[in-house]
Amino acid sequence: MIRKVVFFYLFFALLIPDIFAQKKTLNDFNIAWSSPGINSQGSMPLGNGDIGANIWVEANGDLVFYVSKTDAWDDLGRLLKLGKVRVSVTPNPLDEGKFLQELKLQDGEIFISYGNAKIRCWIDANHPVIQVDIKSRNPVNVRVTYENWRKERRPLLGYDGWGVWGIGAKQVSEDCEKIVYEEADSLQLNNSNRIVAFHHNVNSIWSHNLQIQSLSTFKNKDVDPLLHRNFGLMIEAAGMSNISDTVLTTKKAAGNFLINIFPLTQRGSVAQWKQTLFARAASISAIPVAKREAAHKAWWKQFWNRSYIFITAKDPANRKEAETVTQGYILQRFITACSGRGNSPIKFNGSIFTVDTYNRVGDYKNLNADFRLWGGCYWWQNTRLPYWSLLATGDFDLMQPLFSMYMEALPIRKAATIKYYGHAGAFFPETMNFWGTYADGDYGCNRDTLKDGYAKNPYIRYYWQSGLELSLMMLDYYSFTRSSRFARDTLVPFVSEILTFYDQHWRRGKDGKILFDPAMSLETFHSAVNPLPEIVGIATVAGKMLCLPSALTGKEKREQWTKLVSDLPALPIRVVGNDTLLAPAYTYSNKANMENPELYAVFPYRMFALGKPNVELARRTFAAKTHKENGGWQQNSIQAACLGLSEDAKKMIVESFSKWDTGFRFPAFWGPNYDWTPDQDHGSVASIALQRMLLQYDSEEVRLLPAWPKEWNVRFKLRGPGRKVFEGLVDNGKLTRKQKMAR
Repeated sequence: MIRKVVFFYLFFALLIPDIFAQKKTLNDFNIAWSSPGINSQGSMPLGNGDIGANIWVEANGDLVFYVSKTDAWDDLGRLLKLGKVRVSVTPNPLDEGKFLQELKLQDGEIFISYGNAKIRCWIDANHPVIQVDIKSRNPVNVRVTYENWRKERRPLLGYDGWGVWGIGAKQVSEDCEKIVYEEADSLQLNNSNRIVAFHHNVNSIWSHNLQIQSLSTFKNKDVDPLLHRNFGLMIEAAGMSNISDTVLTTKKAAGNFLINIFPLTQRGSVAQWKQTLFARAASISAIPVAKREAAHKAWWKQFWNRSYIFITAKDPANRKEAETVTQGYILQRFITACSGRGNSPIKFNGSIFTVDTYNRVGDYKNLNADFRLWGGCYWWQNTRLPYWSLLATGDFDLMQPLFSMYMEALPIRKAATIKYYGHAGAFFPETMNFWGTYADGDYGCNRDTLKDGYAKNPYIRYYWQSGLELSLMMLDYYSFTRSSRFARDTLVPFVSEILTFYDQHWRRGKDGKILFDPAMSLETFHSAVNPLPEIVGIATVAGKMLCLPSALTGKEKREQWTKLVSDLPALPIRVVGNDTLLAPAYTYSNKANMENPELYAVFPYRMFALGKPNVELARRTFAAKTHKENGGWQQNSIQAACLGLSEDAKKMIVESFSKWDTGFRFPAFWGPNYDWTPDQDHGSVASIALQRMLLQYDSEEVRLLPAWPKEWNVRFKLRGPGRKVFEGLVDNGKLTRKQKMAR
């Protein structure tokens, strides 16, 4: 049922006619280049949520792009490319002397003009197909070449080993080190009018991975997610035929060409994969292009209309910063949309937009486009950050792959909990294969003297925050969407298991309170007793579960959660000089990373925020923090915004959105920071901080402009709890606001 739309208007000032005299629309933030990108480091990203492409034009005029997909997992658990495509036009259109390459955000496409010859690249938002449209005033010939680098089986040695986390060379656990191999791709031979290339997993690390973690019995309950996985593509173009298995050329010169690339991932036999691929391609090709294109543009139009932030300022210096922040925010949201609707969640270390390092300077040079530092596992500290930004934008569809991965892994985590600890519930490791287990090197392969469940990697040994923080994210999702189906099928089943684990795992002390020992405080303090992130996380999550309708939870669960909260120890406090501050834990030592665990009480768990008691305690703690770094996954800017520290937050987000990888041309390929380019944490942290400067929420309460700098004006549309939408204009600190209910 569509809810009645209710409008609330508050008028504080007359609008200034030229408030947005500079960049004020989405089209103003298109990225346009007047010279070719030369190599992959000069590429632009494009995607439909599942299929991606890095697109550039080389010095000879060739259009080149890598093709990627969110679920192209090889037998080692690496996320690979599908290959590279080269489009050559003759006569060379660059000879005309005019060039433009433009990312058109509104339409989700890249437009390239050489003068008389023009090319449009778009990845259908509603169908799995990449389309390249070529139009020329003069007849031209076109050649399409499929290029691949996985031509033979080869060992992954040296720096290549860092791209396979948990097995192979250079791993955290030496007893897991061994030589691992990349397998070759395959081609369908003797085609007449198409190119077909694919990778078929003939091996899998899954079975051994379960074996060393004492979970072999689970093999009887699930299917190997890697073995016999096929991923690849087909290239077709009317008026073109094969001159080899990897090259299509025109039969005669013409003024119009349409090239289609159809990617597909599917488990099973190669024959089944081909059958599905050909059938899907035929089905898509039967739809009129104009109809598909109109629907594609309609999808992107509604996406951009869900939410927006456009900032400006009257002072030129402030205006430049405002436009830099607006551009960074828009481009990060675009990249997230390009990779966020697939069968696997967004990879923090490059997403689906990694490229080769043949032209890179320094370490990790001369590696192919499959390489990404830290490999194929999901690291919660990193994975979470793009997803926290999706609530305020209303991009709820992009959150589904994350929820699905953790829900699908819940059975194996319940089985691991019973096997390792003999009690109910579920915990999730910080570093996790997409099917829900530790990487081999993190868990350790030589287990002769170790108890089941004891992880060799000290950085993640007792680091189980992911379950708690994802529980809060799910609670917020329910608060925003009011989806009773999500609450019934996902939220309550998942969070119940997480809270049960925390309720049953540790013993109670003499005072009847839970004694979190052994434990750690994030990755930073490897030895800790009663760490603050666990205490605030449980209190926040259990407290919000108790606020759900009783029909969703039941009496028994509510009694369990009430007692769990009452059994929590007090928050850890420390005294520095004359100041009382939050502490990472009651006791903490063995420092090894660069986080401020005590500030998890601010973000993500919101125990201390504007309008809540003792916010000054949190502000003093923030001022005294050990790590003041900004960039990558550091979340100081978010915490500054949550505490109403507008100048601190502004300074950090301006800095973040001003810095991208200097080796790359696209101004939102952040990195490499702690991880890899394009770093999905860096832009996401700045985006979350910007949102929290404009809007903060908890339960049903919403605060607008809680940390907004007076020198910035803004036009915005953001989502809030209860399916509310907040649209507003701010001029000189005065707000004109419109609030309505989402349909």
